[in-house]
Amino acid sequence: MKSPTTMGTNLTGIDMSPIQSKEVAAEALRTPPSSEGDSSNLREDRSFYIRQAERIGSVPPPGTMKGMAKTSLKKITGKKPEVFIDKLSERLAFERTGTRLYESFINKCKTRENEIVADWIPILEQIRSEEFQHMVWVKKAIETLGADPTTMTPSADTNAVASMGVLQVVNDPRTSLSESVQAILIAELTDNDGWVLLTKLALEMGMEDMARDFQVALDHERVHLENIRKLHEELVMREARVA
Repeated sequence: MKSPTTMGTNLTGIDMSPIQSKEVAAEALRTPPSSEGDSSNLREDRSFYIRQAERIGSVPPPGTMKGMAKTSLKKITGKKPEVFIDKLSERLAFERTGTRLYESFINKCKTRENEIVADWIPILEQIRSEEFQHMVWVKKAIETLGADPTTMTPSADTNAVASMGVLQVVNDPRTSLSESVQAILIAELTDNDGWVLLTKLALEMGMEDMARDFQVALDHERVHLENIRKLHEELVMREARVA
């Protein structure tokens, strides 16, 4: 596969058709708008839907008596455990996606047989294993609270939608290794911040045991981020032939 930066016939730029581009621009000036109004109409329509919209979802009450008791206890002290459960579900969804993300990338690396990435495959496989372990830890944490780890809470739902683009880049057979790593870098940056917040939230909720596990996960994620940054830089520098 050629490098994505290899010179080729790219017809998307306006400079490729100087005569036709002038004709298109002139025709746009001559043609009146197909509808009345301006961008303020679009803002008004969006505002209407924002005001009318329901929530994406909700956090259901714990399904066990043990979970209900723990939830009630936190309610009495003025805390909202449903927020904690929502963020736990978010991390569960993200770690599940992260595991699949690395599975896909490892497969692409092995298929491309890139000499740079060959040495990185054991590291990538370790990252994948740790992402899976994090998912197991979060699942157990949700169950400890008496909640259902299979529930798609609002944050889990929105996070899954936000992650779709990253997965699509890595799974696209046309994308290069450096492009795929850049997409993974976006995920790792988000993952690190997510674990920072979740660890702090666990401590504030009085869940010290959970917080200790989450801190280990955060330590792992910091190493993941450092490695992915390094691999991305190495691939790009090699493509530019400056390394």
